[in-house]
Amino acid sequence: MEEQRGTVVIEAFESPALRGNPLGDPWQREVPVYLPPEYDADASRRYPTIYWLHGFTGFGLAAIRPSPWVPSLPELMDRVIAAGAPPAILVMADGWTRFGGSQYLNSVANGDYEDSLVNDLVPFIDRRYRTLPAAAHRGIDGKSSGGFGALTLGMRHPDVFSAIASHSGDCGFEYCYLPDFPAAQRAIEKAGGVDAYLDHFLTLKKKSDAIQALNIIAMAMAYSPNSSAGRYRVELPFDLYSGEIRIELWERWLGWDPVRAAEQHVEALRQARLLYFECGVRDQFNLHLGNRMLHRRLEALGVPHEYQEFDDNHSDINYRYVESLGRLARALAPD
Repeated sequence: MEEQRGTVVIEAFESPALRGNPLGDPWQREVPVYLPPEYDADASRRYPTIYWLHGFTGFGLAAIRPSPWVPSLPELMDRVIAAGAPPAILVMADGWTRFGGSQYLNSVANGDYEDSLVNDLVPFIDRRYRTLPAAAHRGIDGKSSGGFGALTLGMRHPDVFSAIASHSGDCGFEYCYLPDFPAAQRAIEKAGGVDAYLDHFLTLKKKSDAIQALNIIAMAMAYSPNSSAGRYRVELPFDLYSGEIRIELWERWLGWDPVRAAEQHVEALRQARLLYFECGVRDQFNLHLGNRMLHRRLEALGVPHEYQEFDDNHSDINYRYVESLGRLARALAPD
């Protein structure tokens, strides 16, 4: 018997929260929406919704891009539904910026991406589709920076999302960001500062050559923006000459680390229908250590959760997404 497939609709989503953003990035985004195979069969039936957040340098449409070896998000949703998970709508959000990504946070450097998702995209989807428009039937998921976004927005907005999942999400900032500071310092100092580096980056034909330093700048745009700090409104957490850590700014970064933020949002996490996260034990960015820290912290706080590890690294782990998508679909289904 041939496996039934869902339908993907590409929405032209206009976000008032992003209109006039500091980088001049589009405030209209193409957002793929996966509808389960039986969506059109019963016009009275409503469905839970899962919001998927892509990683750094990603964008919404990339989630549906076909590949012979790497399954797309719609293919994976088809698989989990065919395997017996309740049907759900999957919304593939777009948090791209011209410098790689927003971490799905509000920032005077990037724009209001948290508001865009929570206040603009969620109501838009609830108006357009037959969702079950309540937090009890709404979940959030993502990979890498998207996993960070899912953990962060999930704990900050329990009135919007009742189930949270993350694959290789940014955690344990001392290990995933700090090791890149010296190389970033050299590249940014050589360019003549942050503004000069970003101006040069925009002219590069092969932008992947500059990703290491760009990643640190982009994180600073999310975690330590400053409206008075140059044209791009970003402060680095280290001195550009000596590399010395600027403690006050580094503490601002650490305040966003899910390992530390969990304690500030412990009640929201305790009431979640699902809190699932995982990481490969060979992660190139040491995120398995950060995720282990989060696991230990949640155990100490008495927060119910499920943590898994697998024998792989950070790249091309789409095959793992069935673990979260199936769990979310079951957790969000109506009783």
